[in-house]
Amino acid sequence: MKRLKTVHTACYIALDYLSAMAAWFTFFLYRKYFIEPDKFGYSIAFETGQNFYLGLFYVPLFWVLIYYLTGFYSDVWRKSRLKELHTTFSVTLLGVVILFFSLLLDDEVARYTDYYYTAIALFSLQYGATIVSRIAFVTYLKKQISLRKIGFNTIIAGDRENANKLYADIANELFPSGYLIKGYVGSNAQAALNDNIPYLGSYTQLPEIIHSCEIEEVIIAIDSSRHNEIIQVTNLLEGEPIVLKILPDTYDVVSGTVKLENVVGMALIEVKHEMMAKWQQVIKRTLDILVSASVLLLLSPLYLALAIAVKQSSIGPVFFKQIRIGKKGKPFHIYKFRSMYVNAEDAGPALSSRNDKRITPIGKVLRKYRFDEIPQFYNVLKGDMSLVGPRPERKYYIDQIVQIAPYYKQLLRVKPGITSWGMVKYGYAENVEQMVERLKFDILYIENMSLAVDFRIMIYTVLTILKGAGK
Repeated sequence: MKRLKTVHTACYIALDYLSAMAAWFTFFLYRKYFIEPDKFGYSIAFETGQNFYLGLFYVPLFWVLIYYLTGFYSDVWRKSRLKELHTTFSVTLLGVVILFFSLLLDDEVARYTDYYYTAIALFSLQYGATIVSRIAFVTYLKKQISLRKIGFNTIIAGDRENANKLYADIANELFPSGYLIKGYVGSNAQAALNDNIPYLGSYTQLPEIIHSCEIEEVIIAIDSSRHNEIIQVTNLLEGEPIVLKILPDTYDVVSGTVKLENVVGMALIEVKHEMMAKWQQVIKRTLDILVSASVLLLLSPLYLALAIAVKQSSIGPVFFKQIRIGKKGKPFHIYKFRSMYVNAEDAGPALSSRNDKRITPIGKVLRKYRFDEIPQFYNVLKGDMSLVGPRPERKYYIDQIVQIAPYYKQLLRVKPGITSWGMVKYGYAENVEQMVERLKFDILYIENMSLAVDFRIMIYTVLTILKGAGK
């Protein structure tokens, strides 16, 4: 299935390229036979030169790149024809604006209104050619799914009764949604649903089952009242490359939790792993790189002064590094200017407090203005962190937090950050209880992630630094 999906993705990209090539060729003819004769006062012979062939090659590449950056090629089997119409419209409009100002604005025209006609013609040709090929190809894929020739390897997690009912609903779908049920898992050893749907193991075996069976979707068929069991399963699946859906009950439907995305499919709650749209993710990472590189370069004199101050304040290295847990539970080294005396944790891990005697004199200044965090721009540049995201913790404390708040692992869905909503609203935590208290702000951030929220958090962080409100 993976190989076939790769082939279909390649076909989708090839169609985009050929559609863009056809659109640009037709646009070239439009300019030759309608715009240029109006400008020169006589007909222009159709001639192909170097610029024609360069445009015919590079302009389609531009369109493929912009479609890639906005997430069109992430999973072609899950595409919706209705969504293709409006998302293609928006991205094509953006691409036309870029091409117009970079390639077409310096063209000589007979009258100013010709610029409008040029832009409208380019948009109409590009959007028309692209959307026709896309709708045709997505329709073909939908047909393959309805015939059950392609689909998504799926397992059901839950008790046998709910799993049996869910399987019956899937098997009797009038328009199949593409679920290829490979088995189910439960809390205890159970019998197979039928000859084709075996019992694969317990919840704790989910990660191994997903990889061994090449599972793409997991549907949780557990009563929503059994919160702990649902959290246990979702925590086990955190970071796994699957689509996670939950079978709702009547309360979920009445409370408005269930959002209908497919008119003919089953009503399921999809747990979104991507909190931001693809284009926002691209912009967020671009800003991470640009801002971090600029800060590391422009503030280098400040780093030198701080390094000298740290070195002279006490014996020990200038920089402090420590293993923290990042996105998907991946450990990485975080860097700071050292603000404590050497061997400050000889007695074991300990969080700092406002009057902590382990903090050096210069360390108090660094923490007050959060200058000790500056080296983490290097972590952002490397890709371990982002400018904005939940603060990364040590495994030692994560294990304690999870005992109180199992949903902490939801934070591992995103990259940790230099600053966060929790830091802005609550500040540094001095114990595990305060970490749990701060956690709710970071969960709120994840559920409301956007570039606008990131900008607000960065603004408030700068105000905190200017006020010297750190600790």
